[in-house]
Amino acid sequence: MGAFVNLPKTAYTSHPWRIHELTSDFSVEDVWSFRTPGAGPGDFPTMLAAMRATGGLAKQPWSSRFLFAVRWKLGALLGWDKSSAGVGGRVASLRDRLPSDVRDAPRGPDDERMPLKAVYELDMECARELANKTVHTVMHLGWVQGANGDHELRMAVLVKPNGWFGRLYMAAIAPFRYLIVYPALTRRWEQAWRDRDHTAAEQEERVSR
Repeated sequence: MGAFVNLPKTAYTSHPWRIHELTSDFSVEDVWSFRTPGAGPGDFPTMLAAMRATGGLAKQPWSSRFLFAVRWKLGALLGWDKSSAGVGGRVASLRDRLPSDVRDAPRGPDDERMPLKAVYELDMECARELANKTVHTVMHLGWVQGANGDHELRMAVLVKPNGWFGRLYMAAIAPFRYLIVYPALTRRWEQAWRDRDHTAAEQEERVSR
């Protein structure tokens, strides 16, 4: 339970996701899956809601919080995360590339605890993006049928490094992603699916008060 499941890049590239129309100039960095036992084809919104209910970085394991704290501190000291280096500054948002039918669909909520901002959200997939001085990256979430018949969440990370510095940066953080960030994320999101009914009941109770 909570084991990190890395997938071949073809698990993402072979599927007819709408994101392919927007990211021909990006490369696929990572693809992995999250187990959601008993999930059906219409449960993607349920999974997204369960993930959002788990909270932001403050509720991540200490190891992930430490890594992100170091990263944001370095970014502040070196100017990596200035608004001029972000989406709408150094790079244009992928929303500028959206076909009309996707542009008219719900965008999905943004959360100040989440640095990745919504590009679009559809019935079976969604995308978020982040840019800074090192890279323009896209987190794509898709909902597919797994080998056991249940549907499962799959995530792909797409990147466009900012020159040689961006490529060096991506290579430097790779061990931390695989050893700390991804395993922690897997445990948290798979637990969110298992706890979805309890979490939804708690939210309804808070709203009714």
